[in-house]
Parts: sequence; C-alpha cells; structure tokens
Amino acid sequence: MKYCEAVLEAPAGAPVPSGGRIRPLPVRGVLRLNKGSDVWHKPAFSAATALAVPQLVLLAVGHLDLALYVSAGSMCALYAHGLPYAARARTLAWVVAGMLAGFGTALTAAALTDSGPLLVLGAALVAAVHKVLCDATRIGPPGNLIFTFVAASGFFLPERLPDVPFHLALALAGGVVAWLVGMAPGLVRPHGPERIATARALEAAAALLRTPAGDAAARRRARRQAAAAADAAWHTLFLAGGRSPAASRAGLERLLAHAESLTVDDPAGPAAEAEAGRLAVWAHDLRRNRPLPRAALAPVRDGEPARAAVERAAHRPRGARAVLGRLRPGSPLLPIGLRVAVGCALAGWASLALGVGHPYWAVVVAASVFQANTVLSWQRAAQRVLGTLPGLLVFALVLPLLRTGDLALILLVALAQVGAEALIPRNYWLGTVCVTSLALLLTEFGQRRPAGELIGDRLVDTLLGAALGLLVCLAVANRRTGGRLEEAVRQVERACEDARRPITGAPGARREAVRAAGRLATALVELRDAAETASGEWWLRPLPRERVAAAEREGHLALAELRRRLDAPRVPVPAGRQN
Repeated sequence: MKYCEAVLEAPAGAPVPSGGRIRPLPVRGVLRLNKGSDVWHKPAFSAATALAVPQLVLLAVGHLDLALYVSAGSMCALYAHGLPYAARARTLAWVVAGMLAGFGTALTAAALTDSGPLLVLGAALVAAVHKVLCDATRIGPPGNLIFTFVAASGFFLPERLPDVPFHLALALAGGVVAWLVGMAPGLVRPHGPERIATARALEAAAALLRTPAGDAAARRRARRQAAAAADAAWHTLFLAGGRSPAASRAGLERLLAHAESLTVDDPAGPAAEAEAGRLAVWAHDLRRNRPLPRAALAPVRDGEPARAAVERAAHRPRGARAVLGRLRPGSPLLPIGLRVAVGCALAGWASLALGVGHPYWAVVVAASVFQANTVLSWQRAAQRVLGTLPGLLVFALVLPLLRTGDLALILLVALAQVGAEALIPRNYWLGTVCVTSLALLLTEFGQRRPAGELIGDRLVDTLLGAALGLLVCLAVANRRTGGRLEEAVRQVERACEDARRPITGAPGARREAVRAAGRLATALVELRDAAETASGEWWLRPLPRERVAAAEREGHLALAELRRRLDAPRVPVPAGRQN
C-alpha cells in the first residue's frame, strides 16, 4: 500500500508516481516481509484439525479415497476467527452452506458432461460469483479463494449423478466438523474475540503515540491505522451483542474510549510514551485473559458505555441489505467479477489446449490474482509464481516420506495447512510455498499420478493462470473505483456536518451525537480504503488528491472536537425547561 499512498499523496500535477493516466506497476515491495498475523495459529490449527479428524476416520474404515469430498467442508474452518462466537456460529453456517452450493454445482456439472471447455466455463463463472459475493459480504480472510479451489476441483472429479447426494453428505460432514472446531475455543475463552479486537485498537493507539511528531507521513499512517482498529473493535463489540457480561463489555468499551481520547488529544514527549506504555500493558493483559484494568479508567457517566457499541454501529446497514447495497448497479465489485470470469476461463482453456491434466489449477491461480486493484493484482501474480517454484521443490523433497503410507500423507497435509496460514500473512509468496505443496498433496487422495507429471502440470498452470489473469486485469479497467472514492469523500463531508451540530439538552441528543461520531469514524475508514483502492488502478482519471486530503483532515478535526464535547462535563438542564 505504500505505492498507493505515494500516488494519492503526491502533489497535484506531479508526474511521478501518477504518470498521467497510465501508472507504472511497482516492483519494490513484492518480496517485502510483513509483521504477520497475531492470531495466525487459530485458522491454521483449526483447519488442520478439521482436515485431519475426518481423514483419520476414513483411513480407519478403509475409504481414504473419499477424503477429497470431506475436505471440501473441512476447509470452512479457515473462516470467521475474528468474530464473536454468536456471530461466528451464524457466519460459519453460511460459509458451509455456500461451500456446499458451489461444490454441489460443480459435482452436478461434472456428472452431466465431460466437455472440458464447458467445465472450465462453469468453474470460471462460479469463481466470479464467489469473488463478488465474498467481497460484498466482507467475509474476511481467506476470502473467495477456498470456495473457488473447492468448486473448481469438483468440476473435474470423476462423478456419477447418483453419487452426488452421498458426496455432498460427506462434504456436509466435513463442514459440521469445521463448525464444531471453529466454535470449540468459546468453551475456554467465550469473550476472546472481543478482547483481541480491543487489544489491537490499544496497540494501534500506542503505536500512534510512539510515532515521532516530526514524521508527518508516518503520523498520518499511524492515525489511520488507529482509527481503523478502533472502528473494527467497536463493530466487534456490537456483534457480541448482549451475550457478553455487562461489566466485561462496559470495561472493554471504556478501554476503547480511553484509547480514542488519547489519539485525539495527541499528547507528546514523556506523557505520550507513558500513555503508550499503559496501553501496551492493557493490551497484553487482554490477550492473556487477565482481569480488565477498570481502576485505571475514570468512571463513565450515565451508563453510556453499556450502549456505546450499539450507538456507534447503529448507522451501519447489515445482512442482506448491506450485501445488496454493495452489489447495486454501478458497484466497483462488478468489473472485478467480470475480470475473474474472463481471466479464469481463458486460463482454463489455455491449460486444456496445452493438454495439462489439471486445468482447474489454472482457474484457481487466475482467481487468486484478482485483487482490489491492478497494483495488488500484479503483486499477487508475481508472488504466486515466485512461491510456486520452491513449493514444487518442497513437494519433491517430501515424496519419499509420502510414499511410506497414508498416515504420512494425512500428517503432511496438516503440516502444509499450518505452514500456509503461518506464512501467508508474512508475504503471499512465502505462503504459496506451502499452498503449492498442499494442492499437490490433496491430489494423492484420489488417483495417484507420477510425481513428475504433477509437478509439470502445476508449473504450467501457475504460469498460465498468473499471466492471463494479469493480462485480463490490465485489459478490463475498473473505472468505478473513482466513483466509489468520490462517494466516500461526500460521505465524510456529510458526516462532518452532522458531527459539528451542537449537542442540546433534548432527549436523545447525546445518543445521536454518539451515532454521529460512529458515522464519521466509519466514513473516514471507508474513505481511506476507497482512496487506496483507486490509487492502485493503472488506468484511471486523475484522483482528487486535494479534496481527499482536505476531507480526511476536516474529518479527523471534527471527530476530535465532537469527542471532546461528549467527554466534557454536562450542564444540568433546569427542571422548568426539560419539556
């Protein structure tokens, strides 16, 4: 995103990095290692467990050849780990249902026709639907890729129509295991997701306070990250609903409010370092499941924290309404869906034309390339190719162990799954090393083929999928990202007007002010996301950099002023004027 920020924040008329209408694709940063995820172990070991348990059962009954069908449902365990458990239960159920819908469509098509071009077309269309729906629902990592991998492989399984219900039942069994594994940590830490989300917000606020005041660009980035983390934490508390104990929820809300007030007041010097240290300690205590530090915070008036998350999130559309709103005519998601459909179809057809034995691999690789904008898609294509080469070498090295028996195969699949989730947050190319090995290992559950043939197919499909996916991304411009950016600017400007309205003594006035703060905070996060997405398109009209910068500046100022007014002591309303 540093390239996107440079494009957006460049002075007006600067030839670099905007380069007029066509912007260069950056090479720097493709191999850069990131900090990584703080909870990578949760999806990693959940998915490994959900895969291994059914596979061991099938091994015990002598039907390990059915493992591919069960694994389709087991991979649902990768999703929803950032959600509170009540919301996670619903989300995982929808994930399993969506996985079964795509897999069932694929198996039915495979049973009805053996035409390779038609099956590739079906896989490409399903991949496009997965991409658009996953982005519209904002399901979170790993997004559409697992859905597409499961469905695309299903299109090319040897299937008979009478067997489809039984194979779907196996996938459902794997999905049930995934649901149970995903919900199991709630028995030990029922409020873990809320505490982790709050800890992230505290850590982001601490990072802002520790950023040197003289580094304006770093300060802006840290402030945006702190705002995004706080907004995500408020939303997580809202999703937790009334199922969290009132005292625990109120304590988390007080911590969030305290962190936000510090980022608004912007203390400097020793005071800032001291506050950052306190926030870091509190975040560590939250992650370790220690008691909330209520004594460190001033009491909040009138029971406001008990309603804070509800009031902050009351303006957000939810459920089907939110999804339909993101898919309305003119949505920037629709051109991305077109990119996926065309790119995946071309990659699969090219694989068939070359006689490659696994054309669905080319479809999946192409689907993995398409990201929010051209810059990210280019980086993903390069990382996919760079990670595949060592991944093929790893597979070749473990072949002797693989041939020792089925138990070794199950163990290697679990290890590859854990490795993929551990490394992908660091950099996608590192994770692809394990993803490549995992994809090759999963083929061993079906009809085993010579290792050299598998490795060759994977290499060719990766090159085809990455190249054709990137070419389609460059050819199909997504000009609607500019419209999304303009709408995001207007939302911030409207939210600023609402935030600057005086807080009267009328009933519900403070509640509406809290909602206005939530609307403005969310609008600022949406503006930053829209700006970074638009700035990563290589063919686009000039961006309104000055207006975006002004809207962000005014938005943060208005939000700071509103929070100060909300925190100020109230003036009692005379009894005779209450009505």
